[in-house]
Amino acid sequence: MADERLIVALDFHTLDDVERLVDDLGSSVNFYKVGMELFYSVGPVVVERLKSRGKKIFLDLKLHDIPNTVAGGLCSLMNLGADILNVHASGGLTMMQKAAEALHAQAQRCGVECPKVIAITVLTSIGEAEWFGAKKIPEQVVDFAKTAQRAGLDGVVASPQEARLIREACGENFLIVTPGIRPAGANIDDQSRIATPAAALANGATHLVIGRPIRAAQNPREAAEKILSEMRGA
Repeated sequence: MADERLIVALDFHTLDDVERLVDDLGSSVNFYKVGMELFYSVGPVVVERLKSRGKKIFLDLKLHDIPNTVAGGLCSLMNLGADILNVHASGGLTMMQKAAEALHAQAQRCGVECPKVIAITVLTSIGEAEWFGAKKIPEQVVDFAKTAQRAGLDGVVASPQEARLIREACGENFLIVTPGIRPAGANIDDQSRIATPAAALANGATHLVIGRPIRAAQNPREAAEKILSEMRGA
């Protein structure tokens, strides 16, 4: 069985590219992230294709609006069959509460398992130099995570650097999905906002989102297997 802690990012524009990578990875990967780039290009059909192949999906659309709009949007997305949905924590406690409540109620009415809902904390592309908040980024990330937990959400998206702080603040039964992961030995100029799979898991991450190191590899399956081996040894 594939290690579902690994989520491969499908940052493509076409279904052909998606099908090619999923074919290449085969049974080694079972969880995929569908983000704005792909979803806005091809629409819900990509979720349907992946589900027909027995794959799990993190539908990364980062909803952020007034509470009723976000709640309604999540309920619509739930009907596609995604396993994880997300919202922006900066939308506030009420927005997140209404989203969680509406989604659970809709799932119960439909007789289906409710997808997990997680909150974006601070985008990993934002560094201290451009951060505009009154608090330092790590402190704000933890505040967002605690608010998301109070709202009834299942977890957060956060950088590997803040994963340990979130784990300490929110306990064990809380998802921490971490992008910005690179395999050990990767040649990366800016190491400040990335981590290896082993380091991210050691910091408390529950899921790792990895895209380019797998997508751009000459042998994607071999690259994924190498990452999975590092994860198993963490």
